[in-house]
Amino acid sequence: MKKVLLVLFLISTVVTQAQENSEFKKETIEFIKLTGSGAAFDNAIAQIGTMVSEANKGAYQKDANATLDGLYDKLADLYMEEFTQAEIKELVAFYNTDLGKKLAEKQLSLTQKGMMLGQSWGMELQGIAQKYN
Repeated sequence: MKKVLLVLFLISTVVTQAQENSEFKKETIEFIKLTGSGAAFDNAIAQIGTMVSEANKGAYQKDANATLDGLYDKLADLYMEEFTQAEIKELVAFYNTDLGKKLAEKQLSLTQKGMMLGQSWGMELQGIAQKYN
């Protein structure tokens, strides 16, 4: 009888943890989408789709969009390693504010511009390093 109760307890613990993890992942995916990543992924699909013939655009779009669930799932796993569920909830709340929405809207452009600045700076550093060769 004790073994049966122990097994039932372990099963209920595993089920509860799975439900909590599922909710955590759902919240994390919501957060990722709120940050503007969804628009960036849609943009990437559209840009790569320019290589696809018009006759195959619909099929390409369907297949490409089908990959998003897997991508969001993997990204959620990454975020879940770095943030607690409570932190993700706070981030979701922030991204639902006007300021959070503005940040999400501007994030891709800021990242692209920042990368260009970083590349220019890297080239400048290479020039400095070459002086000292």
